[in-house]
Amino acid sequence: MKKFAVVLAGCGGFDGAEIHEATLTMLEIKKQGADYQCFAPDIPQHHVLNHLNGEEMKENRNVLVESARIARGNIKPLSELNSADFDALIIPGGFGVAKNLSTVAFDGANATVNQDVEKVVKSFYDKQKPIGALCIAPAMIAKILNDVQVTIGQDKGTIEAIEKMGSTHIETTHGDVVYDEENNLFTTPCYMLDADIVQIHDGAYNIVDAMLGVI
Repeated sequence: MKKFAVVLAGCGGFDGAEIHEATLTMLEIKKQGADYQCFAPDIPQHHVLNHLNGEEMKENRNVLVESARIARGNIKPLSELNSADFDALIIPGGFGVAKNLSTVAFDGANATVNQDVEKVVKSFYDKQKPIGALCIAPAMIAKILNDVQVTIGQDKGTIEAIEKMGSTHIETTHGDVVYDEENNLFTTPCYMLDADIVQIHDGAYNIVDAMLGVI
């Protein structure tokens, strides 16, 4: 059975992993006959937002602990991820990718990336194992790998940042998957577009299906 490593960035679309994208990705991995293990870095969350009104809350949370909500506790610290144990890596989106796993939300093309995240991505890349990224996650991948082809949909500001990082952006719409064959990289826009949950499911299905096609 093929196995995916799923990297989460907290719990909640505005300050963590996007819950629809994460759960539908895990659902599709299972439905399409593969398996997964969730991971997240054991680090403080950048900030906590009230998802009802968008206001910042005076709380401190941990990315691994929050990600465990989505994984129902079946999650490991990202530092324990060994790429040799998995066939593919996939990273759902959510602003936690751009705030907790990296600083893309704040620094754009000048962003930094969490060391464990960068190490994991490069390890899968060096082994020529497929990497998938949803929503805003392709921008972080572009920062790590440089000179790759990705999509985040049609958001002009993020596209500009990706191009400043030295990568190529392909404009897409709902459910589309860009496959950078040379780098074995798969990306899809999800909630970077004005999407509904059915369209998110389309993206999750399509990217998992495409990745399984090359494993």
